[in-house]
Amino acid sequence: MQRAARMKRELKMLSENPPFGISCWPKEDKIDLLEAQIVGGEGTPYEKGIFKLEIQLPERYPFEPPKVRFVTQIYHPNIDNGGRICLDTLKMPPKGAWKPCLNISTVLTSIQLLMAEPNPEDPLMTDISNEYKYNKTVFIHHAQQSTQKYAIQTNVKNENCGLEDEENKNKKRKKLEDKTTTDDAKRVKPMEEVTNITRS
Repeated sequence: MQRAARMKRELKMLSENPPFGISCWPKEDKIDLLEAQIVGGEGTPYEKGIFKLEIQLPERYPFEPPKVRFVTQIYHPNIDNGGRICLDTLKMPPKGAWKPCLNISTVLTSIQLLMAEPNPEDPLMTDISNEYKYNKTVFIHHAQQSTQKYAIQTNVKNENCGLEDEENKNKKRKKLEDKTTTDDAKRVKPMEEVTNITRS
C-alpha cells in the first residue's frame, strides 16, 4: 500500500517535472515495474544515444533500493554486459548509500551522472576500467562505436518506420481519393442519357 502511494507521487513528479534527458513510466500499467530512458549527455561518448532501462521495485520500497538495469547495451566500466550497474545509491548500507528519502528521479539522475563520469576505481568491467584509466582515447572510440550500434541505430530504424507509416498513410489516402472520384463518376449520368430520359 505504501509502495503504491509513494510510486503514484513519484510518477506524477516524473511526468510533470522530469530531470533533463530522463523519462520514466510504468511498464504494462504495473506499479512495481517501470521503464526509463536516458539520453546520452552532450560531450560524452554516449551523446545522441537513447538508453533504455528497466526498474523493479521491491515490496519494501522505499526502505530497499530499486533494482535497475540497462536494457540497451552500453560500453562502460561500471555497467556489465547484462546491464547491471555498480552504483552506491543502488545498494543498502553499510556498503551502499541508499536512503528512503531517495527516489526514482534521483536514482536516474545519479545513473546519468555515472554515464558522464565513470568510476574506474569500483568497476564491474575490469578491462574497460583499465582502458578508461590508461588509454582514454581508445575507451572513447569503443564507447562511441557501441553507442552508434546499440543506442542510435534503433532511433534511425524507428524514424524510418515512421516514414514508412507516413508513406502507407499517403497511399491509403490516395486510394480512398481515387475510389471516391470513381464512385462520383458512376453516380453522374452521361448527358446523353439524361437527355433521353427527359424526352421520354
